Amino acid sequence: MHTFSSSPKTVAVCETQPLTAAGIKALLDGSPDLRFGRAGDSLNTAHDMLRTLQPDMLLLDKSFGGQAVFQFLAETRAFQATTAIVVWGSSITEPEALRLLQCGVRGILRKTADSDTLLACLKAVASGANWMDETLFGESQRMERYPRSELTPREQQVLELVEQGMKNREIARELGIRPGTVKIHLKHIFEKTGVHGRYGLALTGLKEKGVLELARSEA
Repeated sequence: MHTFSSSPKTVAVCETQPLTAAGIKALLDGSPDLRFGRAGDSLNTAHDMLRTLQPDMLLLDKSFGGQAVFQFLAETRAFQATTAIVVWGSSITEPEALRLLQCGVRGILRKTADSDTLLACLKAVASGANWMDETLFGESQRMERYPRSELTPREQQVLELVEQGMKNREIARELGIRPGTVKIHLKHIFEKTGVHGRYGLALTGLKEKGVLELARSEA
């Protein structure tokens, strides 16, 4: 159960489609815990909203382009201490989701999510959680058990570095081993955990550590 302070959290929206922004406003107007702040249709406007409005959350449309969004996140990192950023988009890959989290994004979901899922995401982020739509995972990542304890000490080291977003060559350099050896360790990790893909592995690891809250959209 997420708890809130007595005052509702302000949500600003940066959205390419004005009609979608209007729909979000109508949705938030019906929520006692959340309040619509302002809408913008460009990343420059979003930057201005962070500086002047200082909302509790910013819902950011990924449709502005992956590179532009990541540049925006880098340029506004200082504002993220007061404004939690939620990114949503029609298409978000596992590598993009991991990179978004590493850039400080607190919530990630698809635009196909229903209104209840969007509200759940915003409320979770408002309460201090990191939230991600579980449908961003492949089917193989939806599991009940993540047997980290079955990994060898070296495999656990490799896993930790994968969760930090390191590539094989970087992991090899960090541990003083060959890149080919890293590949062998990853193969064993995939076999033991049932997760296939380094990005799904990293995201699942964050979930199991309690760093990331996953919820499945009903859409």
